[in-house]
Amino acid sequence: MNSTSKRSRKGIGAMRPIGIDLFAGAGGLSLGFEQAGFDVVGALEIDPIHCAVHKFNFPKTPVIASPIEKLTASEVREKLGLGSREVDCVFGGPPCQGFSLIGRRSLDDPRNRLAGDFVNLVAGLGARTFVFENVKGLTVGAQRTFLMELVEAFDVAGYDVRLPWRVLDAAQYGVPQHRERLFLLGAKRGLTIPDYPNQCTNPADRPTLLNDLPTGPTCEDAIGDLPDAEAFAALLKSDSVLDGNFGDLGEYARTLRCLGKAGWYYGYKRHWDRQILTSSARTIHTTISQRRFRETKPGLVEPISRFLKLSPDGLCNTLRAGTDGARGAFTSPRPIHYAYPRCITVREMARLHGFPDWFRFHATKWHGARQIGNSVPPPLGRAVASEIMRALGVTPQIPAEVLDLEDPSLLYMEMSEAAEHFGVIAPSGRRDRKSGAKKRKQHDIEAARLQLLKKRA
Repeated sequence: MNSTSKRSRKGIGAMRPIGIDLFAGAGGLSLGFEQAGFDVVGALEIDPIHCAVHKFNFPKTPVIASPIEKLTASEVREKLGLGSREVDCVFGGPPCQGFSLIGRRSLDDPRNRLAGDFVNLVAGLGARTFVFENVKGLTVGAQRTFLMELVEAFDVAGYDVRLPWRVLDAAQYGVPQHRERLFLLGAKRGLTIPDYPNQCTNPADRPTLLNDLPTGPTCEDAIGDLPDAEAFAALLKSDSVLDGNFGDLGEYARTLRCLGKAGWYYGYKRHWDRQILTSSARTIHTTISQRRFRETKPGLVEPISRFLKLSPDGLCNTLRAGTDGARGAFTSPRPIHYAYPRCITVREMARLHGFPDWFRFHATKWHGARQIGNSVPPPLGRAVASEIMRALGVTPQIPAEVLDLEDPSLLYMEMSEAAEHFGVIAPSGRRDRKSGAKKRKQHDIEAARLQLLKKRA
């Protein structure tokens, strides 16, 4: 009996191939795979806050809050209730440093062991295909040694890898942000190896890169219709407000608002209220900061904060995750809005990353920005996942079921609450004072600004 026949006997949703997201975070890859036609039947994530947000957005997906190194493939199957069901794809982006050590294999380095755990789970689950995603830096210099050892590890485990490996830029797949990520694609030996997706848009800052392709969205296309968060006092204490006064919608914004059939692709529709502006908690900027932001021209970097001011007809710079609690718990350097003297909101970050408006993040700016900065832009994930579908020989199907999002209280949990909810021990969120990182005070920043102006005079 072939795999398609097996799936056809499983009932609702059975014709959709199934995938498991390792190191799932808030779920950028999960969403991309779902939109391509997969049922994501499990998500593994160590951070309880991320687990809570993933559970809110993907109510059908069981979340395992655990370090991957503590789980065997049989335990994962048991926790997800998979039984002997065949897994079509395992995907994820393990955090790894990829340092090459003299006289020692890179994969044996404890700092890189999570990548080895990824290989072990792919093989242990018997996944037909896999997608390994990571930083572009693994492809250059000494870190290539780590990458070559990883390919060898997949080979030993019985998997063929599509070579040469490729780095994909999200801006070439309909995202208004330059974000380059390495993808390794592979299949169990004897099966069709997935190919890389063809570029589908020219970045707006390089509109003639390939003349036969449409130009991708700009920053203004992404966030120009969103109401200004500064207009709502409620957003000083909350991350959402009932508004409904959205501006004119271009094609990109219309897709992310999921108007009509647009924006759902082959994913499950969600019940949600389009009149509510979410993930938009305000940031309090001093008059000094606002003046500096206002004086900076779009497309240039404000010299004191070193924040980029977005250009309405350009692209966003790569959105970063900031630092965790052990390294100071600093918020990621969000760029400056092109029209307002403030940093962009989490919702505006989400738009620039390709997340639809129904998708919510943790209510705090720090966690929300961290979740976006750590994620794969869903349109890029969808492009990759579509090639996995093609290699599997499966025609994507639009599901009829419409999902209710989970309890919004998941988005407001503190770390201890989230850990208790998932029955795990809360990781330490204390700042590591040995990191040496300090937040600058406004009077120090202003003094630095005046000194810089004096030097230029």
